[in-house]
Amino acid sequence: MTNGNGAPAEGTAPPQLNVLAQYIKDLSFENPNSPGSLAPQEKQPQINIQINVSATGVGEHDYEVALSIEGKAENDGTLLFGFELVYAGVFRIQNVAQENLHPLVMIECPRLLFPFAREIISTSTRNGGFPPLMLDPVDFVGLYRQNMARQAEQIKPS
Repeated sequence: MTNGNGAPAEGTAPPQLNVLAQYIKDLSFENPNSPGSLAPQEKQPQINIQINVSATGVGEHDYEVALSIEGKAENDGTLLFGFELVYAGVFRIQNVAQENLHPLVMIECPRLLFPFAREIISTSTRNGGFPPLMLDPVDFVGLYRQNMARQAEQIKPS
């Protein structure tokens, strides 16, 4: 509840978002064509990245949010490297209006996880013998809107 000025009404607790844990849930890095794939390349590889977010309730106010990032680098149809990372966190969210809960879980929680996932991917590609792959920042608001639009399309009657 607000007092009309956007501030919490007197007597109501402010919204809270706490990170209880964060962890690698799954990590795979493949370098199937080494050592040949480690030789200098004549042209830049094509890099394809897929990002997804999922969430599961794990308690009355607790949610596990998983940021799934898959990627591969190819040059002329040859796989240089591929990776899959599921980086997750458990978040406690309290005093948030029900209509704001889903966007908070699906936008703000992955935004908090992303820098850590980015570092894991960068380190993994470097340790795989390649230059570190520095993922561009992700527009989690845009990703959320795309997913909501896709779900709305699937629900529409034919």
